Amino acid sequence: MSGANSSSLTPGFFFLNGVPGLEAAHTWISLPFCLMYIIALVGNVGLIYLISHNEALHRPMYYFLALLASTDVTLCTTTVPNMLCIFWFNLKEIDFNACLVQMFFVHMLTGMESGVLMLMALDRYVAICYPLRYTTILTNPVIAKAGLATFLRSVMLIIPFTFLTKSLPYCQGHLIPHTYCDHMSVAKVSCGNVKVNAIYGLMVALLIGVFDICCISVSYTMILRAVVSLSSADARHKAFSTCTTHICAIVITYVPAFFTFFTHRFGGHNIPHHIHIIVANLYLLLPPTMNPIVYGVKTKQIREGVIKFLFGDKTGLT
Repeated sequence: MSGANSSSLTPGFFFLNGVPGLEAAHTWISLPFCLMYIIALVGNVGLIYLISHNEALHRPMYYFLALLASTDVTLCTTTVPNMLCIFWFNLKEIDFNACLVQMFFVHMLTGMESGVLMLMALDRYVAICYPLRYTTILTNPVIAKAGLATFLRSVMLIIPFTFLTKSLPYCQGHLIPHTYCDHMSVAKVSCGNVKVNAIYGLMVALLIGVFDICCISVSYTMILRAVVSLSSADARHKAFSTCTTHICAIVITYVPAFFTFFTHRFGGHNIPHHIHIIVANLYLLLPPTMNPIVYGVKTKQIREGVIKFLFGDKTGLT
């Protein structure tokens, strides 16, 4: 009898409710998300292809960019197809274990993205502050080890989410008011005490997000000091311009991320729930969509590589 009661507290499935309160508009909501997903797929896969096949782009900065693109395309693919099935076909059911797997990959990949942005800031710091030693400091083995360390950090910190969530009792229903399995959204469906989940989630945010932002801030403080000390205005402008694309990527990633995190944990009761859900989706979709565009427009080597790929050598590039 106790075994039956215990097993009944672990659901076989959940229902993802999409955007609560806007069910009638699901089809219209899906259109911009679908368009963004297509742009993200084409842009990031194209970026990876361009970097891997263009020897002029075989440099540390572009290796980190390829790692960011790989993370972005995997992240949005983890959630968007399932989201579109909810919006278009009303397929809301998701297996309990599949939900946990999706939750793990969502949080692991967002942690990975934050870590890659930190590595790109360190790359810019080395490039501007130690230009003559740039290629000797950031060798291929160093880049590979940095990428692996960032990946392992995300995996090791996010794995406990899965076990903490799986151990909770679920006796209040199986409806998750979201488009994907987010850690706190799943935990709040439980009838158990989620205080440990909330505390651990905050700790992970500090160990990943706050740590990475601190490293990025220190890097750019050192970069600013180095650039201001340059005597040539042209040299200062050139140094700053190499950082603008990365700064744009940081803003695109962290602004919706912090909105989602803080409103989930510290209030936001005056904000309609459907706004929370839409921003949470933008948090996963906006960086993969915008990063290839920003880097394609602002980075000369990538822009010229795209033009050469599309039109061959007939463009008369100088």
